[in-house]
Amino acid sequence: MRRDKIKDYINLALKAGYAVIGSDKLDGYDKKLYLILIDKNSGKCCKKIYENLKKRNIEGYEVESLFELCNINCKIIAFKNKGLSDEIKKYINKE
Repeated sequence: MRRDKIKDYINLALKAGYAVIGSDKLDGYDKKLYLILIDKNSGKCCKKIYENLKKRNIEGYEVESLFELCNINCKIIAFKNKGLSDEIKKYINKE
């Protein structure tokens, strides 16, 4: 996983407004999402929301230290832009 590239794309999504951050905003979110990232150390509430979103066929990944990638304190983040989501997935899948 290339953490530096993932961090760059996440920051771009945050600045452009293509990211939805936090379990409060994602709970009941009904618009199109393309990717979900969740911290491996997140609590039951975040994991429940993550599982509910994955049931809608949204691709999701568990990552280590999500707050370091986002530069903000969050446990779950989702992306509304397909292009940015595809780039993040590409670098998550690289070992």
